[in-house]
Amino acid sequence: MDMLWNGWGDPARATPLPDTVTGLLRDLLGVKPRETPAVRLADLDVPAAPLAEAAHRALRTAVGDRAESLRTDAESRIRHTRGKSTPDLLRMRAGDTADVPAAVVLPDGHDEVLAVLVACAAHGLAAVPFGGGTSVVGGLAPARRGGFVALDLRRMNRLLDLDPVSRTATLQPGLRAPEAEALLAEQGWTLGHFPQSYEWATIGGFAATRSSGQASAGYGRFDEMVLGLTLATPEGTLDTGRAPRSAAGPDLRQLVLGSEGAFGVITAVTVRIRPAPEVRRYEGWRFTSFAEGTAALRRLAQDGPRPTVLRLSDETETLIGLAQPDAVGASLSDGSDGSGASAGCLAVVGFEGTEEDTAHRRAGAAAVLREAGGTFAGEEPGERWEHGRYSAPYLRDALLDAGALAETLETAAFWSRLPGLYTAVRDALTATLTDAGTPPLVMCHVSHVYENGASLYFTVVSAQGEDPVAHWTRAKHAAGDAILAAGGTITHHHAVGTDHRDWYVREVGPLGVEALHAVKRRLDPAGVLNPGVLLPGDPPRP
Repeated sequence: MDMLWNGWGDPARATPLPDTVTGLLRDLLGVKPRETPAVRLADLDVPAAPLAEAAHRALRTAVGDRAESLRTDAESRIRHTRGKSTPDLLRMRAGDTADVPAAVVLPDGHDEVLAVLVACAAHGLAAVPFGGGTSVVGGLAPARRGGFVALDLRRMNRLLDLDPVSRTATLQPGLRAPEAEALLAEQGWTLGHFPQSYEWATIGGFAATRSSGQASAGYGRFDEMVLGLTLATPEGTLDTGRAPRSAAGPDLRQLVLGSEGAFGVITAVTVRIRPAPEVRRYEGWRFTSFAEGTAALRRLAQDGPRPTVLRLSDETETLIGLAQPDAVGASLSDGSDGSGASAGCLAVVGFEGTEEDTAHRRAGAAAVLREAGGTFAGEEPGERWEHGRYSAPYLRDALLDAGALAETLETAAFWSRLPGLYTAVRDALTATLTDAGTPPLVMCHVSHVYENGASLYFTVVSAQGEDPVAHWTRAKHAAGDAILAAGGTITHHHAVGTDHRDWYVREVGPLGVEALHAVKRRLDPAGVLNPGVLLPGDPPRP
């Protein structure tokens, strides 16, 4: 099943907002209904594929001369246009087809990917790897418009190897996360990677963007799970990782992880796996303030016992009920957080593993949380979070349908810098999104914790204004400036794409950018790999 072309996920799960919520959006945020309906797929004006006959022939040969593996029809190309950020969706709903690819190529294996890249380099076509299409940072819209192909990896969806002795699995990049979990579960294993994009995102996308799942406190980030990678480039194959750890020079895996298709196309990923958990327990804890709750999370992250899931919503997000997206309508309607308790800040704490280990960690964490000022809120908030953990993107679409602007951004910093970062980003978003005297709704939660710091995930709802894309772009730029000034990283898990690229350049510095350009020159001398994503412009030539 394909994802909704101008929204998120399964079209059958799209649910309009209750009238009570749309009324509150109007009264509190000045949200106005859409003046014109979204453009229908059938009514889009899609230009003819700008693919020369020689290029078409070369690409078809590269994928074994299979007609179904090279698509130039309008619908296939539209379904591979941009990602799923709010600006992406607003442009699609307005009928903007400026970033439509010239063709969609569906290779079936590493050798075919190599052949496609060679053909692209020979004919001056950019190549953009396409997994689940879930990018929210402009990762699928390269600088070269009209002259690029979407390299859809869905046919590369196999479990290549499972080593139960070493506890490793080798997976192809087009394998969607639920499919990967199902294949591993058949033999009693789990990857333990459950980001909000879980239902649609792919293994290759996780590696290419340094994804971080909602259970990262227990299982780690995806880049921490990766033990080996195979990369196809126009210049040949790069294989990395032959041992769990090595002192044999710089680790080239780290060069590929987070490279977002700019250095090559990931065609296989070897990951460490864990035994499937016997039990899962999720519960809620309440704190009087975000500062108090953050201090409690820091204690668990640094001194343990470490839960598998550890999240904390600030006062506004708790009041609105966004920690439990499937119940946000009721929360807005009655002014509570959906649990019937006073507001404060809600933490979701989860434990997975054996019965004995889960009980031990749960008891130890409870003692720390109580000592840090927390009040146990029962299992219902945690269970409701588990039930609605993948629902927020659907809520975003419903808000857009109602005429609101809804978007997210994230960052991370060391613990000592977190309070200043939180305030700086909130202030930047509030100042730039205030419309006609009406401030936006700015919410935040701690989504991932580490011994030395944590991430902050912001959600914004406001009136769209006359030009919603420009309205959000101003706010996003202001937030990016605030993040760097406050000592944060421009992205914790959404990746760089084109949206964060200029701030990434500032973060790593001129010498770092030059070093990365040198790598790109060697692996991609024709500059066809996702140009303008991750790195600015074409790589300078010697």
